[in-house]
Order: sequence, then C-alpha cells, then structure tokens
Amino acid sequence: MEIRGLIAWVGLLSVLFAVPVRAAVRVGDLFPPLAPAGLVGSSLPQTLGKLVLVDFWASWCAPCKASFQAYVRLNAEFASKGLVIVAVSVDEDPTAFASFVRRFNPSFIVELDGEQRLVRETQVPTMPTSYLMDREGRVRYLHPGFHGSATESALRAEIEALLAEKLQ
Repeated sequence: MEIRGLIAWVGLLSVLFAVPVRAAVRVGDLFPPLAPAGLVGSSLPQTLGKLVLVDFWASWCAPCKASFQAYVRLNAEFASKGLVIVAVSVDEDPTAFASFVRRFNPSFIVELDGEQRLVRETQVPTMPTSYLMDREGRVRYLHPGFHGSATESALRAEIEALLAEKLQ
C-alpha cells in the first residue's frame, strides 16, 4: 500500500508542477511603473505616449541572447517612431549582468532588477518574457519565451499595429 501511496504522491506532484505559471500582469492590465521599481542601469526615459516593450531576461538564459539581437533590429526600426525598449535583467549577480551587457552592447535601455521587485510584481512566467504596452501603458501583447524569427515577426506586426492606432 505504501508504494501505491508513493506513486499517487509522485503523480500528484508531476501534475502540480506541469501546470504553467501564469503571469500576474496580463494582457489588458496596466504595466507597473518602472521608475519606483528600484531598477539599476541606464536612466529611464520618458515613456508617456510611447509604445514600451519590457523584456525580462537573465544572463544564463540562452534564448535571451537571441532576443537581444532581435531587439536591436526592432529598436533600429521603431525607436524613431515612438518605441522604447527596456530590457530588465533578473540576475542576482551584478557581475553576470554587467558581463552580458558588455558582450552584447545593446542599443536599447538595459536595467537590473537586483532586488527582484519588478519580476516578483509581474510574476514573469519564464525567461525571457516580453510585454508590449500601448501609449497608455496597458499591456497589449505578452510573449512568454523567445521563439526566434516567429517572435520577432509577431512583435514587428504588433508594434506596427499599435503605432497605427490613433491616440484618444
């Protein structure tokens, strides 16, 4: 009987851990303000009236390296049209953060959430995860993970659609 109990317990645990974690900040929600989040890095620009792409990443995350290359391209294409990209590292080691930033030298804003305040508040489901907000700061698109050109193409189309929307 103990073996059956153990098997049932292991089965229950596998079901519990197989359930995907949901982000606390979802499509339609206002994204938490970046300034009071205690981020360290570049100075945060004015984002009022702009589209904002916030990407959570980590130096140990392989897909994050590919996402940075895509964000460089998106930044070059859309920054002058009103897109602000803010990449927020969840690294607990500032040295790993700094080394990654030096290596990739991104053309967009990079911050460190060293106290894990913003990542806890948003409950980011996976690394990387990006949130694309409209001009009013409302999350319009959420991308858990980075899936190469498919994610980059989706972001490009979403950015173009949001830029085409009229301000109310």
